Amino acid sequence: MAPDAIFLGFFIFLLSKSQMTETARAMKSLSHCQTKCGEMEIPYPFGMKKGCYLDKTFEVMCNDSTGSATLASLGWEVKDISVSNSTLRRKDFNVETFKAKSDEWLTLSLDLVPAGNQYWISHNKNTFVVKGCDFLAYLYDSEVTLGVCASTCNHNPKKGVPLLPSTCQGLNCCQMDLLNDIRNCSLDVLRLSNSTDDHCGFFTFIDTDYLSSHLNFSVCKKRYTVPVVYEWAVGNTSCDRRNVCKQNSECYNYTTHTGYKCKCRKGYEGNPYHPEGCQDINECKRKYNPCSNNNRCVNTEGRYYCLPNRRHKLELAIPLGIGLALGLLLLVATGIWIWHKVKMIKNREMKQRFFKRNGGLLLQQQVTSSRASVSHELTLFKIEELEKATDKFSGSRILGKGGAGTIYKGMLSDGRIVAVKKANITNDSEIGQFVNEVCILSQISHRHIIKLFGCCLEAEVPLLVYEHISNSTLSHHIHNEQSISALSWENRLRIAAEVAGALAYLHSYASTAIFHRDIKSSNILLDENYRAVIADFGLSRSVSIDRTHLTTLVGGTFGYLDPEYFQSGQLNDKSDVYAYGVVLAEILTGQKAVSSAKDDIGLAIRFRSALKHDRLYEILDKVVAEEGQKHETLAVAKLAKRCLKINARKRPSMKEVAAELDRLRKMKELQKHQESFCHEHCSKSEKFYSSGIESEAGDDQTLSE
Repeated sequence: MAPDAIFLGFFIFLLSKSQMTETARAMKSLSHCQTKCGEMEIPYPFGMKKGCYLDKTFEVMCNDSTGSATLASLGWEVKDISVSNSTLRRKDFNVETFKAKSDEWLTLSLDLVPAGNQYWISHNKNTFVVKGCDFLAYLYDSEVTLGVCASTCNHNPKKGVPLLPSTCQGLNCCQMDLLNDIRNCSLDVLRLSNSTDDHCGFFTFIDTDYLSSHLNFSVCKKRYTVPVVYEWAVGNTSCDRRNVCKQNSECYNYTTHTGYKCKCRKGYEGNPYHPEGCQDINECKRKYNPCSNNNRCVNTEGRYYCLPNRRHKLELAIPLGIGLALGLLLLVATGIWIWHKVKMIKNREMKQRFFKRNGGLLLQQQVTSSRASVSHELTLFKIEELEKATDKFSGSRILGKGGAGTIYKGMLSDGRIVAVKKANITNDSEIGQFVNEVCILSQISHRHIIKLFGCCLEAEVPLLVYEHISNSTLSHHIHNEQSISALSWENRLRIAAEVAGALAYLHSYASTAIFHRDIKSSNILLDENYRAVIADFGLSRSVSIDRTHLTTLVGGTFGYLDPEYFQSGQLNDKSDVYAYGVVLAEILTGQKAVSSAKDDIGLAIRFRSALKHDRLYEILDKVVAEEGQKHETLAVAKLAKRCLKINARKRPSMKEVAAELDRLRKMKELQKHQESFCHEHCSKSEKFYSSGIESEAGDDQTLSE
C-alpha cells in the first residue's frame, strides 16, 4: 500500500474519531437543555441556555410566566420554528403607515434585518401589501425591481354590495408576490389622485396564510403588528467548508444569500442539526399502506420496498423457502463430510508412505524373525500423541542435538516422562541404523541399558521413544568444569563398573551377542543418582553364538575406534573393549578422547605412554588424585591399559573387566567397614598396623598385575 494512501486512511480515522467524540460530547450537553417555551417547541440549533444553541444568532429568551419566546439578538417575538423548512414565524412585524401627496414620489428605505444575522423575509411564505386609496408602489433592491402594485379608490360603489375584506386585488389594497428572499430594500410610493391633501396608507410584509383573513385594518391607525415568516441559514460559508449537518442529512447552499442549510435525506426525518441526526422513516407504519394493490410493505434503512401479498404465493413461498434452506444445509453438510473424508484418506496415505519410507516393512520383518528373543512389547505411537507430548516439538523441549538426531523431552498421556529422538535421516543407510537400533533394544532388558518404549513411523522422519534419563551424560560431568566437583571418585568407580557390567551382558549373556560399536562417554547417560545407562545403539550389531566376528564397513567415533577393526574391518567384542578402555582413561584423567589441539595424538596413546614412563599421577584428574587411594587408581589404570592393547587378542573380555572392577569395589567397601569398626574398637597402634598391612597388600597386588 502506498504511503499516501496509508496517511489518508489514518487521517480519515482520526477525523471520524474526533467527530464521534464531538457528537457524544454535544449529545451529553444537549440532554439537559430545555426544549419548550410554553407550548412552543425550541429545536436545535435554537436554544435558551448557553451550550444549548449553536451560536448567539439562535439564542431564544423564554418568559416562563407568559410562555412567550423572543429571539435574543433581534428582540422578535417568535410564534414557531421549523428545522425541516428552515423557517421562523415572527408574531410582531410592524405595519408601517405613511402619508403621500399627489404627484409626489415618497421614497422609504426599509432596513428589515440588522447586519450580522442570518435571517431573510421568505419570498415563498410572505406577500407585500400596500393599503390605501390611489397609490402606486414600487419595491426594489439595489435598483432591481422586486414588484409593483397599485390600489385604486372605489369611486362608484354599488349600494348594498360591500367590498370583501379578505380581497387585496387593487381596490383600496394591492399585493405583490416577492421574487427573492429579502433582508433590506426600498419602496417608492406615488399618489395618483389630483387632491393636494395628504392621504393615509400603510404597507407591510405579511404571512400569506394570515393575509386572507386579516385585512380588515383601519388605514390610518398608527401601529399594527402582523406575522411574517423568515428564512434562516447557518454560518456565513458554503457547504464546501466543514458544516454542522449530522448523519443521514445533506447540506445545501443558501442560493439567494450566504450560509447553508441542512435537510434530512429522502427516507429520513428528524433534526439534521441535532447530534443524533436524522432517523429512518418507517413508511410501513404509516396510516395508509404506501404499497399499491395492498401489497406487503417491507421497511429498510432510508427506504422501503413492496412484496406481493397474495395468499397462494405465500403458501408456495414458505415450503419452497424451507426446501431450499434444507437443501442448502444438506449440501453444505455433505461437502464438509466429503472434505473431512478426503482429508482423512490423504492423511492416512501420507502416514503409510512415511511408514514405508522410514523402514516400517523392514522393521516388521526383523521383529517377526526375532520375536522369540524380544524382551518386551514395543508401542507404535501415533504422531499426534508425540506432538502433544512435546508441544509439537517445541524448541524449549530440546534436551540435546547430535549427528544422529535431536532429543526432545516429553510427557505421555499416561504421565510417563520420555525422551523422543527425532532422527536425522538423509539416506537409506541411516534408515537401516534406525531399524537396527529398534531391533537391538527390543531384545534387551537391563537396568544399565536404555529402555526403548516404542517408535513412530508416521512422521516425515522416524521417532524413537526412550525412558528419560535426567542427569545428562558422563562426558558432560567429566569435561564440564562446573560439573567435575559433583562426580566423586566413588561415583566414577561405580559408573565404570556399571558400564562394564552392561557391556558384559551384551557380549556374553544376551540371547544373541550384541556389539555396541559406538561406546563413548557421550553415549553413557546418568540419572539423578548417577546411575549409568548406555544409549545410542544405531551402529550396534547382533552376532550368533557360532560366530566370533563380523566383517562390516567401519563405523564408530574417532578417538574410540579400535585400530585393529579400523585396519581389518572385522568387528568383534574386543572392539567394544578398546572403546571402553578410552572411557576408563577419560574417567581417570578428565581429558577428552581427542582434544582440539592440531597435533593431538589421542588420549589412548597419551595414556599408554604415561603409564610406560611412570607418569600416571601427572595426568590424573584432580578429584581422582585426591579421593582415590593409590592402589585403586593404579589398578584401574592398569586395567585401562590392558583394554587399550593394540593386539585385540591380548585385551581382556568385558566379563573379566567387570569382574575386576567389582572386586575393586568390594575391597573398597570391605576397607570402609574395617575402618569404621576399627575406629570404634581398635587402639591407635592397631589402627596404624591395620592400615599399613592393607596398604602393603594393595601395593603388592597392583605390582603383581
